[in-house]
Amino acid sequence: MSSVAVLTPESFAEHRSGLKDQEITGCVPEDEAYIPTYLEAFPPLPEKGAPGEKAGEPAGAWGSKIRPIKASVITQVFHVPLEERRYKDNSQFGEGEEAKVCLDIMQRTGAHIELSLAKDQGLSIMVTGKLDSVMKARKEIVARLQTQASATVAIPKEHHRFVIGKNGEKLQELELKTATKIGIPRPDDPSANIRITGTKEGIEKARHEILLISAEQDKRAVERLSLEKAFHPFIAGPHNRLVQELSQETGARISIPPPSLPKDEIVITGEKEAVALALSRIRAIYDDKKRKTTTISVEVKKSQHKYIVGPKGNTLHEILEATGVSVEMPPLDSGSETIILRGEPDKLGPALTQVYAKAKSAMVVEVTAPAWLHRFIIGKKGQNIGRITQQLPRVHIEFTDGEERISLEGPTEEVEQAQAQIQDIIKDLLVRMDYTEVMIEQRFHRHLIGKNGTNINRIKEQYKVSVRIPQDCEHSGLVRIEGDPKGVQLARRELIEMVQRMENERTKDLIVEQKYHRTIIGQKGEKIKEVRDKFPEVIINFPDPAQKSEIVQLRGPKNEVEKCAKFLQKIIAELIENSFSLSVPIFKQFHKNIIGKGGANIKKIREETNTKIDLPTENSNSEMIVITGKKCNSEAARERILAIQRELANINEGEVNIPAKLHNSLIGSKGCLVRSVMEDCGGVHIHFPAEGSGSDKVTIRGPAGEVERAKKQLLQLAEEKQVNNFTAELQAKPEYHKFLIGRGGANIRRVRDRTGARIIFPSPDDTEQELITIVGREEAVLLAQKELESLVKNLDDVVEDSMVVEPRHHRHFVCRRGQVLRELAEEYGGVAVSFPRTGAHSQRVTLKGARDCVEAAKRRIQEIILDLESQVCVEVAIPQRYHRAVMGPKGCRIQHITREHEVQIKFPERDDGNTAGTTHRLHKVQLWDLTAHIPRSEAPSQENGEAGLEAEFVPRKCDLITISGKCEKCELAKAALLALVPITEDVEVSYELHRYIIGQKGSGIRKMMEEYEVSIWVPQPEQQWDVIRVTGQVANVERAKQGLLERVKELQAEQEDRALRSFKVTMSVDPKFHPKIIGRKGAVISQIRKDHDVSIQFPDKGDEQQDVIVISGYERNAEEARVAIQQLVAELQDMVSQDVHLDPRTHARIIGARGKAIRKLMEDFKVDIRFPQPGSDEPDKVTVTGLPETVDNAIDHLLNLEEEYMMSVTETETMAAYMKPPSRYGGGGGGGSDDGSGGPAKGFVVRDAPWNVPGNKAPDMSSAEDFPTFGTGVAPKQTSAWGPKKF
Repeated sequence: MSSVAVLTPESFAEHRSGLKDQEITGCVPEDEAYIPTYLEAFPPLPEKGAPGEKAGEPAGAWGSKIRPIKASVITQVFHVPLEERRYKDNSQFGEGEEAKVCLDIMQRTGAHIELSLAKDQGLSIMVTGKLDSVMKARKEIVARLQTQASATVAIPKEHHRFVIGKNGEKLQELELKTATKIGIPRPDDPSANIRITGTKEGIEKARHEILLISAEQDKRAVERLSLEKAFHPFIAGPHNRLVQELSQETGARISIPPPSLPKDEIVITGEKEAVALALSRIRAIYDDKKRKTTTISVEVKKSQHKYIVGPKGNTLHEILEATGVSVEMPPLDSGSETIILRGEPDKLGPALTQVYAKAKSAMVVEVTAPAWLHRFIIGKKGQNIGRITQQLPRVHIEFTDGEERISLEGPTEEVEQAQAQIQDIIKDLLVRMDYTEVMIEQRFHRHLIGKNGTNINRIKEQYKVSVRIPQDCEHSGLVRIEGDPKGVQLARRELIEMVQRMENERTKDLIVEQKYHRTIIGQKGEKIKEVRDKFPEVIINFPDPAQKSEIVQLRGPKNEVEKCAKFLQKIIAELIENSFSLSVPIFKQFHKNIIGKGGANIKKIREETNTKIDLPTENSNSEMIVITGKKCNSEAARERILAIQRELANINEGEVNIPAKLHNSLIGSKGCLVRSVMEDCGGVHIHFPAEGSGSDKVTIRGPAGEVERAKKQLLQLAEEKQVNNFTAELQAKPEYHKFLIGRGGANIRRVRDRTGARIIFPSPDDTEQELITIVGREEAVLLAQKELESLVKNLDDVVEDSMVVEPRHHRHFVCRRGQVLRELAEEYGGVAVSFPRTGAHSQRVTLKGARDCVEAAKRRIQEIILDLESQVCVEVAIPQRYHRAVMGPKGCRIQHITREHEVQIKFPERDDGNTAGTTHRLHKVQLWDLTAHIPRSEAPSQENGEAGLEAEFVPRKCDLITISGKCEKCELAKAALLALVPITEDVEVSYELHRYIIGQKGSGIRKMMEEYEVSIWVPQPEQQWDVIRVTGQVANVERAKQGLLERVKELQAEQEDRALRSFKVTMSVDPKFHPKIIGRKGAVISQIRKDHDVSIQFPDKGDEQQDVIVISGYERNAEEARVAIQQLVAELQDMVSQDVHLDPRTHARIIGARGKAIRKLMEDFKVDIRFPQPGSDEPDKVTVTGLPETVDNAIDHLLNLEEEYMMSVTETETMAAYMKPPSRYGGGGGGGSDDGSGGPAKGFVVRDAPWNVPGNKAPDMSSAEDFPTFGTGVAPKQTSAWGPKKF
């Protein structure tokens, strides 16, 4: 885990990267009109030596013979300046993103990383570990903690592969060594530029290494010259001018490693003669300097080294240029304070003088002052600090928010003067200002702060104090209040009062099942909002759904919490009462009858019993209908559903008494035993009482005979359980089960009758599909097990047999995708039956499977053939126009007849032509489309369609429906079809009521047709007939007639009521009062309409009578509504409106978050307050409306608020101006200008700029190469416990 190192005050300066030019004396004269040079105005970044290595160390005497042994663990230290840091939030150093990144890097690389923060907010990083781990860690740290720059280097395309190396090893080594990312263009890319991304130092190293690789591969000569690093400055010359001149003169390229690269090797490339000339010149310079120069060492405080180095080493170059002496500085990461001066003896003295002068040219001093005094030191509108910065413009004063220190930086004399002045101000303030400390329990801290810091911010602004509440991690209850003595005492008193109120608060936990939470909260929180409005002082907290918690917490005043708890408990009790659930077994075939047409039946039961009824899905095997609601309502719904079932079938209900202790054993594992009884007894329903009820009654419901059988079996099982109970299990393939059971359970019934044991087969839902359970007395179970094992053994004996089936019967077996064959396979142990292919003219059918199964399948096929040969075809003549009605929706009626009577019904092809002759035309009847419920003709039909059909109907081929099956079954099916032929009857209904019966867009008549399963024809409006025609089955038509007559009675009663409700009252009200009568979002007028059950119409904008209001409703209600409006108008006439001018900057504070503050103010003073719209001509005009005395009070309060908020706004703006870091182009830290003129800023001018040199042009600011980016700055995070300060 990473650790945080804190630097000492003496060593903080070693991490600074340089100061601005106006803060360093010796570089800038005191004349304010002085124009700085380009290098002074834009100092380059400092160059650093590679950590952990010392330049210029001579090789040991044994160096050439014995390879030195290096330590396996190394340490590297490097520095990240503030401007290059990726994460700049220093409020929680060691706990933010930087620490997380370092922890991740340590885990991935195995290196140990320590961070420390310099006073200039630069970052020092020490990495310890094995060499490869340190290199990997350093690369990741640079990539993830330091902003990245980029640059390109161009080398010949053919040299790229040497940079990459074998399998990319060279490139990886180079990236690791320089902590950069090197992008080499693809071979098919014509570009020769290599892009380097990383820190500036890393880019410089990588560029140097790539150029060396390119030079080595160049066909020109390459010479490597090892010279002591200490003599490189003499070869390069001041500002590298000497080496540049040498390169121009000789034509050779001379590469001297940068100061940050610990290498002694100088590389010279070019033509052989040029290289040789440059080599001799360099060696001559080296030999001359080595012979003539000597060194002296001096001790200079580490914090002053940066002033000797200067921006980007410019000061060192200036000393070298002026005196010819090289100044060797110790590495920044070393603790050494020794500086070595190397040069000719007579020049060392002047150089030493310049070194001392530079070291003492500037200083940094810290003044300790409590953080709460900072804004008072700055002064109102920055006047205190402004005086100091005007007198001493080259002193930079920095206030650090939240820290008890003030930093002063600049020339020594001026810094000392500024320090004395600030200390005088601090002494004076300490006498006049005060602070106090209050012990408050930590549990109250978050309530003192309030949501988003609202409470604490209000106290701070109201009393002009600073309140420090410790963080939770400090585990401290000490709250510190600082500021004006009077304000401190008032703030202390209010905090203590708040704590006393909170101590009177009570927290109560309610245990509420999580399934009720969403119901209590309501859709979009509507229901819980009502509870909170009822108990505004109580805070109600529901747990997060992911926590699976059942605790609902209430907090607030004791009495209110108790009332709220009782109210919630009442709601919960109602929910629990309404969540009673019971299951009702209903035979699957009756589910559709319980639902009813269009869900009419089930909807009616739900509404009348106020319950929730859930039916299983259509493709589900479940027969259980679940009813949820109050217990009494659920039981009533169950009785109504059972009554429907009893009406539809001969369903009896019986009870049998069986001791409760035997119920579980009778039900069996997962209900297998009771399920076998239900299946054996024709699918009866057996209901055991709830466990723990103590009841012995078992209810059996089903056909009368099957109920008796089930009773006997249950009593027999109960007796066996009491006498002797034995269980055995048997394994058999699932495909054998149906054969073992036999058709209608015949096989298994024989085994049961012979042995007396009960045999239970697994249900489709059971996991063990091969397990057969035998239950009963021991001797009976063993005998049944023996018989079943014998049957299973025979089934495993697979044989192949054949039989003869006439080809005319083949189609019956293979049609419908072989459904009959699939049924045979399921019923007879998976026997495979193969019929010959179509057109093979073969009668032989092959059967393969267990011997017994094959024999049984052959017998079954013979039975099917006999049935087919005994079938007859019967034709029934029904006019084609009735065929769709006979079929029913999706053919459901025909499917029911075919299943019930075991026949096949074939309808003829539709004949759309009129070929029936005159007879057909004369007896044409009205045809209704029962699917769309729309008549196809308006011609009147016969009064009795059925009678007409029998008397005069002449059947055509398209009217004949064919029924195939056994003779007696065909006759029954024919009768059923004829019963489905619809009849038509007329119902007398007044023409005036037709449109109400039809309903909006036909909804009323469509509902009746769906409910009664009939077609209803209403004549066209222009005919004005008093008749409605109903067509359908006899029973349905009778029900529809009754329904129509009942609807007519309802409509007549509604007409009478409508006449009573049409009474109208008009009243005249001045239009200026209309908005007030209507209210916000119509709230007032809606309440009047609701209270008096009336309709109130206001005039439209274009109406002539703008003052007339019309009230419609019952006479009495309309009069009461008029009186209510008159009372409201009388109150409004007493009101006045008055304008007040308030500074627009205070409007947002007065209005409050989402208008909460202004709404409370309007409620308190009983007035209406309107603020100007954005872009208004008078942005400061606020209108107050109400009674005269309340308007005056409200205006006084608004003016007081404006005065209070304006003080805060003014001071906040001043503080914001002086707490910001110094401007990039400004001079001082206090916001005061150097000349105090306040006029427009002059243009910024520099001397010796690169673009002023002849032949050069101004840099392209849009070029990424000229102006490489260092990444996007990260805005500091808000770390205050109560959120951002609101102004």
